[in-house]
Amino acid sequence: MNPRVKTRGTLALHRAFDEARFGPACTLDLRAGLPTGAEAVRRADLWLRERQMAKAGDVLIITGRGKGSPDGVGVVREAVLRLLGTLKRKGVVATVAEHTAGSFVVTLAPVRALFEAAPRARHRLERRPDPAVLAGLGDPTRTALHRLAVRAVEALGAPPAETFVRDEMKRQFAILSGAIGPGDPDREARLQIMIAVALDAFDDVK
Repeated sequence: MNPRVKTRGTLALHRAFDEARFGPACTLDLRAGLPTGAEAVRRADLWLRERQMAKAGDVLIITGRGKGSPDGVGVVREAVLRLLGTLKRKGVVATVAEHTAGSFVVTLAPVRALFEAAPRARHRLERRPDPAVLAGLGDPTRTALHRLAVRAVEALGAPPAETFVRDEMKRQFAILSGAIGPGDPDREARLQIMIAVALDAFDDVK
């Protein structure tokens, strides 16, 4: 058999296994559109955060090997690999494994890991007005975010003092907003869904 035909057949088989294992919802192909390293990072960052909130588990990121890149070093691959390291520290990614020379299998961290990884300002005691960043939210969203902040503070074993809760609301909002694209017309509705997911994550831990 022609080696090229055999190679194409092997690649097709691997793709078929990947499609069966991950499916379109859990596969990000960064070769589409030939993005720059920065654009690939932006797309992967937003997508991974959204998939974490959807409790996707294992996902596949295809970067390509970068054969056409300068010196044969895949710019997109290296940029995404650095991003994955950053997201591990931030509680978005649990583990990363090289799947092929041009793809990675990423196991997403539990939603609660997001809130455990982000730092808290425990020393802030003075009373402050509500953070300006939250001022544009509707009352139902603010109420849900307040409930999440109280739940997170209680999980620390600390009394839910209102000053600490307001700081926690701002922190939680910053974390959750990372999974919503800029200019998303359904931004607030999606935020409410993610707050509900986060509350479930806290409630699941006995």
